[in-house]
Amino acid sequence: MSCILGIVTVFCAPLPAEAKASKAAANAKPVTDGTSDPAIPYAVTLTPTKQADLDAAITASSQLKSLQTSHTVGAYALAGRIRSDYDRVNSALESQGYYAGSVKISVKAGARTVDGKDPSLPDILKALGRSQKVAITISATIGPRFSLGNVALTTPPQEAPAASVPAPTPTTPTATAPAMKDPTVKAPAAKVAAKTPAGKAPSDGKSVPTPPPAAAVAATSEQAIAQAQPVSLLPEERKAFGLSSGQPAVAADVLAAQNSLLNQLQEEGYATASVSTPLAYLKPQTHTLDIVFRVNRGPKVVIGPISMTGLAHTKQRYLMNRLELKEGELYRPSRIEAARQDLASTGVFASVQVRNAPPIITLPPSRTLMPGILQAMPIEFGFKEAKRRTLSAEIGYSTDLGGRVGVSWTHHNLLGNAEQLRLTALITGLGGSAQQGLGYDVYADFMKPDFLSKGQNLSVRLEGIRQLLYSYHQTAIIGRAGLNRHVGKYWNVSGGVMGEQEQIQQFGDTRSYFIIAAPLNATFDNTQLSNPIDPATHGVRASLSVTPSESLESGSSFFTLLSAQVSTYFDLKHLGISRPGRSVIAVRGIVGSVQGASTYQIPPDQRLYAGGPATVRGFRYQGVGPQYGKTKYGIGGTSMDAGSVEFRQRLPMNLGFAGFVDAGQVGTGSRPGQGTLRVGYGGGVRYFTPIGPIRVDVALPMNRPAYGDKWELYFGLGETF
Repeated sequence: MSCILGIVTVFCAPLPAEAKASKAAANAKPVTDGTSDPAIPYAVTLTPTKQADLDAAITASSQLKSLQTSHTVGAYALAGRIRSDYDRVNSALESQGYYAGSVKISVKAGARTVDGKDPSLPDILKALGRSQKVAITISATIGPRFSLGNVALTTPPQEAPAASVPAPTPTTPTATAPAMKDPTVKAPAAKVAAKTPAGKAPSDGKSVPTPPPAAAVAATSEQAIAQAQPVSLLPEERKAFGLSSGQPAVAADVLAAQNSLLNQLQEEGYATASVSTPLAYLKPQTHTLDIVFRVNRGPKVVIGPISMTGLAHTKQRYLMNRLELKEGELYRPSRIEAARQDLASTGVFASVQVRNAPPIITLPPSRTLMPGILQAMPIEFGFKEAKRRTLSAEIGYSTDLGGRVGVSWTHHNLLGNAEQLRLTALITGLGGSAQQGLGYDVYADFMKPDFLSKGQNLSVRLEGIRQLLYSYHQTAIIGRAGLNRHVGKYWNVSGGVMGEQEQIQQFGDTRSYFIIAAPLNATFDNTQLSNPIDPATHGVRASLSVTPSESLESGSSFFTLLSAQVSTYFDLKHLGISRPGRSVIAVRGIVGSVQGASTYQIPPDQRLYAGGPATVRGFRYQGVGPQYGKTKYGIGGTSMDAGSVEFRQRLPMNLGFAGFVDAGQVGTGSRPGQGTLRVGYGGGVRYFTPIGPIRVDVALPMNRPAYGDKWELYFGLGETF
């Protein structure tokens, strides 16, 4: 049995805001209104409207519902909360296009049931006994759903004398729709002056300011349109805008159209473009809503001079060379944001911000990349540098390889160009059934980003290692250097050279090897995970490695190690039997081959092995393949193939489970598919944390070899593949 428990580092992450709010609501003690009135407990029932989106909007808007468990209040404050919910729920109706709806709130206090607007409600509530609970029912009559009528886009109107715009009167049949605002805002919208003459008080007692003498104030959509010039949209702009007469008058759709049009205009180079909050005019007779947007494109501009602030230890020249955003190219927010994210990915900044730095300037014709566009918007990047040095500890244990403990020191910006230097020292072999004594692993890693060209990194490692395994004892010095380059969106290729001087003792025979190798690797990953520890739910991961090697001592031999691995993930949502990301089938395949030499012509540490979570679960590390005599220690081979199928199911409360079957074999020929096929199966549980799932798996061998373990237990962070 192999039990693996490893801790490399500890991450602390805040709970999601929703989780915090839910937990706070569950544990909160009632909060009173701060008066001498005792808090009155109450329960709210929302009568369904049979419209899912509308019911959700009403639930979100009701303060009675959201505060019933966490903030109970006294009689007068509760009565005020009930009255305010009329406007809140009505706003929810209007946000979904139900402008002719009505709201009724019934309050059952003791033996009496009264309307929420009853003036005597505070006294009725105050007269309740301490043990009595109030039952509140909110019902909404939705009425007909309004649709969009005339959808107009005009330029912003010019200011005009107050007399040029007729003042609205109480009998005006149209009014600005209060729902045309951010639907997430819970407060009820104020009614506009179209329902109340300027300078008079409305029925709620609140004053309405006199409208300013601006042409933007109009009583009807026809007046609003007549105040300015019409705006025509290009095909791409019309597609982004997306609104048309006849569609439901849903506030979220109207506001989304405003944002989409603004984004499209800015993507076309109109850096100072504006699209106003829509003016909305109800027409109750036709159950329509007219919408007027004020659109101002402004000048079309290119990127102006680019400046950087906040740099203390990072060289600006490095960042400017890395920056793909060029002065003189068309102003596009998506390009600017991509440049910001790219600079943030260097790993040396705690934050990277970017902003326009007006005023707009005029560029000489020689500095613009867009013929005919000379006006330019300057751009400023602001940086906050992260800590340059970190110290971390590493500790781990497994029953076969024993314990390990060590420390690492990392400098994240060594020379001011985001170079990284990491020094690590580990003590290994602290016990373990596969170990015969203490060992060590010390190494220094140096990484220089953007070496010779952007996206190409230079990495260098110098390592000293000693491990006293039962299969072999190894003492080695290893040096390697290589280039790693991103190609396209999903590909990554690398190549380098490696030199290794080692001494290996295996089964009483001690030999020295000097190995020169040139590893070449290519990887593909379109799972698009920002955190590599998160479980993949779709896409493909694949890797291919070719390593020509020459062993120059203890018998010269030339050989090439070939290996390939691919894994893919299928979400059962595509079959309509699961929600997205909840039920996933993961499949993995691995093949390896050594060309040009037989097993005993290859140094033991260069041979192929199988067994364990990386290949075949249910078998100990190096437990699949040829064994030495009648022992349990692997010799290794020159071919290997393995495959896995795993079903992963996400459960409520951050829990999940998995079931899997693995199979694999190691042979002494160069062609995969040889050797004795070993099959393992098992399952496990998952607990999902903000940094990734904690995994516990139990696996059993289906055809256990001699001296093989009866079962295996694996602990880990993240999925196996």
